[in-house]
Amino acid sequence: MGSWMRGWTAKVLSIGLLALLMLLPLWKVQSLVDERQGLRQSAVDQIAQGWGGEQVLGGLLLAVPTRQSFDMGNNQIRVQESTTLVLPDTAAMDVAMTVDKRRYGIYEAPVFASTVTLHGRFLPGEITRYRQLDSATWQGDKAELRLVVGDLRGLQEVTELLINGKPQQFSSSATTFGGHWSTVTVPIDLDALDGQPIDFSLNFRLAGTQSLQLLPWARALDVKLHAPWPDPSFIGAALPVERHVDAQGFSARWHMLDLNRSYGQYWNANDERVNSAMQASPFGVALFQPVDVYQRNVRAGKYGLLFITMTFVAFFLFEVLKRLRVHPVQYLLIGAALTSFYVLLLALSEQVGFAGAYAVAATSVVLIVGGYAMAVLGARRAGVLLGGALALVYAMLYVVLAAEQYALLIGACVLTLTVALLMYLTRRIDWYASVPGAVGPAPAIMERS
Repeated sequence: MGSWMRGWTAKVLSIGLLALLMLLPLWKVQSLVDERQGLRQSAVDQIAQGWGGEQVLGGLLLAVPTRQSFDMGNNQIRVQESTTLVLPDTAAMDVAMTVDKRRYGIYEAPVFASTVTLHGRFLPGEITRYRQLDSATWQGDKAELRLVVGDLRGLQEVTELLINGKPQQFSSSATTFGGHWSTVTVPIDLDALDGQPIDFSLNFRLAGTQSLQLLPWARALDVKLHAPWPDPSFIGAALPVERHVDAQGFSARWHMLDLNRSYGQYWNANDERVNSAMQASPFGVALFQPVDVYQRNVRAGKYGLLFITMTFVAFFLFEVLKRLRVHPVQYLLIGAALTSFYVLLLALSEQVGFAGAYAVAATSVVLIVGGYAMAVLGARRAGVLLGGALALVYAMLYVVLAAEQYALLIGACVLTLTVALLMYLTRRIDWYASVPGAVGPAPAIMERS
């Protein structure tokens, strides 16, 4: 082997190549995280099968069948049937949620059962005006009120349904709303109302998994929602105008106007533009789980190459400053130990939570690498220093993972300080010199000049 091949340049390049080679096991670890996330989602789906999935709830709307005739010439008449949908003028909803966790295997998901009280009114003047604006003929005697529910498996009980003060019952329906959400219906004869408003009041229980969203179905809608869950995530098209969150749970209130949405008070059921806008209009709450082990595992894996490189650089500095020599195979074994941290972290975090898993995995790798460094470098002090440096690195990683809002800032500062430290420690090294003979070689695998 020529002198250049024995020089620092070749050693640095080989170490860099080994660090890049570690991308392969890191990539496999990330694939394993994705696989475990998929298994968790399958478990959540199994829980939802028997309890109800993520729920979307719309208040009562009025559905009126329409018929329109077209003269096609030659004494041919084409009749087109459709449905006009009308929203109430006012509606108020009060939702009280109870929350629990259901397990499927080693996975769990938050589930809820909510008691919903809903009341509101359709104004007869507006119904008449929409009827006159529509070019089709309304079949008022065949109208119905529809309750839209994202997953009917979660509709556990309807304790009260009053239409203009009279008890009614829902009927199941094959009609879907926008091709996504299910409906239950109650018939109403518009022609027999004789200009009376439609007042409705209902109480029911709705169960679901992970989230509940509501549709802004009224000219003026007021929603109150409360649950004993300390980590709500308010999601969807609108945030609450009032909210209170503490360790015992949360309460929130929304007040929505027709002006806040991109569709009007009535439309044709076949209008794809409105149906598309409807999909983007729900708002509500997700039962957020702050300790998402898979999200943290993914974030930890993103720093994997940086940590491996920093550890390799630490070994290389000892090699240069202490005039020792470490074989590339030994760097490879160190890299394997560092990548095993992420597999161990993933496996343990599913069982004992992320914090405990991180402590066990980091301690294990620090002891393995520190002990191996003692043998490789032939110096107990060097092994302790490298183990301590690695422990410090893992401690900084945990701080970065915990500080979600400032992770980038902390990571950038640590990286800058690390580069500055490396430049300071290597400022007097002659990189053109060949590798000097080892003064105190380790008794482990090594090269001799």
